[in-house]
Amino acid sequence: MNVPLDKAGPDDAPPPSSEPEAIKAVPVRHYGRWVSGIVVLALLALIVNAFASADVNYGAIPDFMFNDTVLTGLGKTVLISVLSMIVGVLLGIVLAVMRLSKNPVTSSVAWGYVWFFRGTPVFVQLLLWFNLALIFPYLNLGFYKDEMSDFMTPFMAAFLGLALNEAAYMSEIVRAGIQSVDEGQTEASHALGMTHAKTLRRIVLPQAMRVIVPPTGNEFINLLKTSSLCSAVQYSELLRSTSDIGQTTGATVEMLFLAAFWYLITTSVFSIGQYYVERYYARGSVRSLPLTPLQRIKVNLAAFSNRPSGGGA
Repeated sequence: MNVPLDKAGPDDAPPPSSEPEAIKAVPVRHYGRWVSGIVVLALLALIVNAFASADVNYGAIPDFMFNDTVLTGLGKTVLISVLSMIVGVLLGIVLAVMRLSKNPVTSSVAWGYVWFFRGTPVFVQLLLWFNLALIFPYLNLGFYKDEMSDFMTPFMAAFLGLALNEAAYMSEIVRAGIQSVDEGQTEASHALGMTHAKTLRRIVLPQAMRVIVPPTGNEFINLLKTSSLCSAVQYSELLRSTSDIGQTTGATVEMLFLAAFWYLITTSVFSIGQYYVERYYARGSVRSLPLTPLQRIKVNLAAFSNRPSGGGA
């Protein structure tokens, strides 16, 4: 029997709803994290203690930090790395286009180039260029004739060794970037009457840059460190400059530490530049660009300043 709402008595009222009990959440204790952290800190402390108690004159490192010979070697390291990377990128683009060509001759030549320079060590290539005068006393290019020993200077041997080797790796990076672009883009541009070269320059390569830029930055960082092998061909880069000072002063290990320190600084600077280049080419592929280091610092400072202070009411 249904009872009208206006005639319902107190006994007909629904029972009061009981509130659910609060869940007692017990956080999981990760004891393995604490153990692994303590082990890592202990090993780090042992390493620091070993170097601190070693017979090393650490005071010699800041004394020669801005030595003219060291700074000159640092400048030559950056110079040979930048020039080799520029030539490597340009030649790598040409090789990548040749590799993707339907012409069997050009594609085979590009494949053979990549096969040779990727299959032999950079150190061996540098020595081959430097000792080329032993089998070719004279250089005759038709428009240029000279003795090979005068032409193949330490700088030229280092430049050719690094640039030509880097071109082989860059060709594979560029080829992967070109192949990452949908073929419909090329077909649409051809339908609009664009030539193959214009399509590659205006349509394909700009879209492929998102794939090309990150490994290219890593290749340059690696090239910057690989340039230390140029000391074998008597090119006075950073490692050779610091090694010469170490042999003169007797601070051999200290100067190696100094060279490692300068390599860390230069690679860190170029890594920051790589981050901003990648951030630039990431536009359009992500919803929001990643924060820059300065923006991250501002966000963290704002979060820390807005944190409520503790205290009882």
